[in-house]
Amino acid sequence: MLFKRLVQAAAAALALVAAAPASAQQVLKVGSTPTGIPFTFLDTKTNSIQGVMVDLITEIGKDAGFQVQIEPMQFSALIASLTSNKIDIISAAMFATAARKEVIDFSDPVYTYGEGLVVPKTDTKDYTTLEDLKGEIVGAQVGTAFVDALKKTGLFSEVKAYDTIPDILRDVNTGRLKAGFADYPILAYNLKQGGFPEARLVASYKPTVVGNVAIGVRKSDTDLLTKINASLAKLKANGTVDKILDKWGLKA
Repeated sequence: MLFKRLVQAAAAALALVAAAPASAQQVLKVGSTPTGIPFTFLDTKTNSIQGVMVDLITEIGKDAGFQVQIEPMQFSALIASLTSNKIDIISAAMFATAARKEVIDFSDPVYTYGEGLVVPKTDTKDYTTLEDLKGEIVGAQVGTAFVDALKKTGLFSEVKAYDTIPDILRDVNTGRLKAGFADYPILAYNLKQGGFPEARLVASYKPTVVGNVAIGVRKSDTDLLTKINASLAKLKANGTVDKILDKWGLKA
């Protein structure tokens, strides 16, 4: 009888050991920014990062079998944090540019857009191209595709680099900056909140840097990228991606 109980106990212990790896999900650290609303932003009520890319990577994790731990950081620190293994995934308003693809790998596109132009509300000119602002001092967010693109044109007397998009909007709002360039959906969302009443988004402006927002991983993490792309495709097909975009005021 004692022997039988010992055998049963041993079998139960083995079953628990065997089941443990299957039930324990991998936790991956995801780099996101606190100032990229509606893609990623700090929700002061919950003191957590929220937004399109947080919802999306969370849903991808559920489908692909991993949990996510959101790590807030400045946009300019994302790639360095990924390549130095401080984080495992980048899920933010980051374009999959050619230069970045030399350093990290990206998922299939999530959302496509270009830069928006914001000027003081007292400036009523219908700007359409960069040439319309020749010789002026303009601003863009450090680490984005827009800074280098603006500098390469040689059109401006200075291209100021700002840490965050709200910093750009503050200077435009107070008239300290002639014009600012940043991600169109992020500018639009910020202005809708009413915090920068003396700044306006120029509807007539045609973007020159159009790109695809995508999820970033290390080049060595090919299996992870395959899982992310498979889950992303599934979530696009079943309407989950469209629901997330609609939740945050973006058009699918």
